[in-house]
Amino acid sequence: MAYMNEQALQRTRATGELHLWSRSRSELWRKGETSGNIQTVKALRLDCDGDTLLAMVEPAGPACHTGERTCFHRGELEPPAPYEALPALERTLRERSSERPVGSYTVELLDDPERIGEKVREEAEEVARAAREESGERVDEEAADVIYHLLVLLHSRGRALADVERVLDGRRS
Repeated sequence: MAYMNEQALQRTRATGELHLWSRSRSELWRKGETSGNIQTVKALRLDCDGDTLLAMVEPAGPACHTGERTCFHRGELEPPAPYEALPALERTLRERSSERPVGSYTVELLDDPERIGEKVREEAEEVARAAREESGERVDEEAADVIYHLLVLLHSRGRALADVERVLDGRRS
């Protein structure tokens, strides 16, 4: 959350980068101006009352000046927000891919592309069987396995969940 006045909104629209208004310094500022962690604006959404904007951004790095991914990293962090699970998993996959820790199952899969496809097929069969024969909890567990392996497959091909989401969005029209 941040404050944006009309000048900041105009500058954001003109540049495609998030600009805000600092009430404490009484000045316009570009998010990431000093850190380099700019936020490219993909869309601006207006709330139902017309008094709040939601900036959908592609961040170049952490949003918070502390280096945390978000400024909302303190307080009641449990339970984690459900919508954060898949982005967190994608971040973990990127870390495993670049750091290559010994003994990592993800690294083993990334080193064997054929195996990734086999695991997606195997896990899809398991979730289908669970849907026919097992509890709702087992369906959840097997679906989680499918999603994990599918995200590994996407990552191995240089794709991301956002690429799949764009396809799904395109199918809604």
